[in-house]
Amino acid sequence: MMEQFFNVGKIVNTHGVKGEVRVIPITDFEERFEPGSTLYLFQHDQDQEPRKLVVSSHRKHKQFELLTFEGLENINDVESFKGSVLKIPESDLFELYESEFYFHEIIGCDVYNTDGDSIGKIKEILQPGANDVWVIERKGKKDALVPYIESVVKDVDIEGGKVIIEEMEGLLD
Repeated sequence: MMEQFFNVGKIVNTHGVKGEVRVIPITDFEERFEPGSTLYLFQHDQDQEPRKLVVSSHRKHKQFELLTFEGLENINDVESFKGSVLKIPESDLFELYESEFYFHEIIGCDVYNTDGDSIGKIKEILQPGANDVWVIERKGKKDALVPYIESVVKDVDIEGGKVIIEEMEGLLD
C-alpha cells in the first residue's frame, strides 16, 4: 500500500531568476520549509510519481514562503512547478500536544450541539488570523463558520469523528 501524503503548501509562482518559488503555506509548522527538509512535489498530472525535493533556502515574504531546492538554481528549473502542491508523507507528521489536531483529522468530522442535535459536517478549515475557523456544511442551509475557541468547541473526538460545540446566539444563523 502506498504511503499517504499531506499538503503543506502550494507553489503559486516563481520569484526572481535564481530558482526561488513562491509558496502559499497550508501548514502551521514553519519547520516544514527549513533548509534540509524533504518535500514531495505533486504536479498537475496526478498519475506521475511525486518528485522528491530538498529545501536549500527558505525566507518569508509577505504571506508567502520563498523556497529554493537543492540542484534547482534557476528559473527554468522551477517554471513548471507553478500550480503544483508540496506534500509530506504520513511518516513525517509530528506528534501533537493534547487538544491540537491536524486538518485532515478534523475535516469530515460530524458536528453536534451540546444537546446532541446534529449540525453538519466540517468541510474546511480557514486560518484568517487569531484563531482557526471551522466551516460546517449544513443540509438545506448555508455553511456555518465556527471559531475554534474554548468557549465554542467543547469536545473533539477524533477516533469517533465527532465534534461538540456550544450553540451561541447568532453563531449558526
